[in-house]
Amino acid sequence: MITINLNKAKTIAHDMRRAARAAEFAPLDIKATIPSEAAAAEVARAVIRAKYAGIQTDMDAAVDVVELKSIVEAAL
Repeated sequence: MITINLNKAKTIAHDMRRAARAAEFAPLDIKATIPSEAAAAEVARAVIRAKYAGIQTDMDAAVDVVELKSIVEAAL
């Protein structure tokens, strides 16, 4: 029987979350350097930060691999 280490699975899931978050931030990082678009970019970045903070909380609270997998599949 194969067993999965939940802590290692969470580490992998968090790496995936960070990569997805960085991909969403990339276009906004450029816009943040343009003075006329900086304020709007920061608002959009705040929305992304809140989204991924919720996902992080859900991942940390997962009690088994099945729950963690469903969070990853739904969120990323």
